[in-house]
Amino acid sequence: MTVANAVQPTTSLPCHVALIMDGNGRWAAARHLPRQAGHRAGMEAVKRTVRAASDIGIRYLTMFGFSAENWKRPLLEVNYLMELMRIFMRRELDELCANNVRMTFVGEREGLAGDIASLLDEASEKTNTNTGLNLRIAFNYGGQQEILAGVQRLLDDVAAGQLDVSQIHEAAINARLWSAGIPDPELVIRTSGEQRLSNFLLWQASRAELVFIDKKWPDFGADDLLAALNTYRSRTESLVLT
Repeated sequence: MTVANAVQPTTSLPCHVALIMDGNGRWAAARHLPRQAGHRAGMEAVKRTVRAASDIGIRYLTMFGFSAENWKRPLLEVNYLMELMRIFMRRELDELCANNVRMTFVGEREGLAGDIASLLDEASEKTNTNTGLNLRIAFNYGGQQEILAGVQRLLDDVAAGQLDVSQIHEAAINARLWSAGIPDPELVIRTSGEQRLSNFLLWQASRAELVFIDKKWPDFGADDLLAALNTYRSRTESLVLT
């Protein structure tokens, strides 16, 4: 049975699924491989999961690609992660376009190499008119940093006389976040058995269902996505996908 046949898109599916892709290093260590091998295998899991989400009919998929804290990792590993992003963008962009996937990126551009920033812009522009899955990559992203940036915009608007203090409410903050205009995730999935958000979508995930999977990210596939959706639906409707 294909993924598309396994799930019929309905209103009971979450519109927006967010993924914390954890466990590449431990996956590699368990196989006595360098961490780079885990990251390479993780990139294959990204491709599988994007195809599955598109087939299922998920409207928004946000994947935690590179956190603001990842800069603290060894320079060799950081450089390799950046190179993987280059490879992914160059090799997969045409297929994403062919599959009607729209790509956007959330996070800070400061600190990124010029060619990385250009590749992100190119992917966003090239897929801008696509109407299928909205694939959002959180890259150089931190939830606290996003909230801080939103508050700074809010204060700037107050200082400029464009906003009165009495108008500061949840919607005013939402409108100034990097993810303005994007529905909040109803489901957040984290792999590798860790049970924390790790500074990911802290504001947006405040009401989301959280599903933690013991499997390391490189082993994640369509069946695991379906299992997480089963859990989501059982919690929200007491129904199970078949």
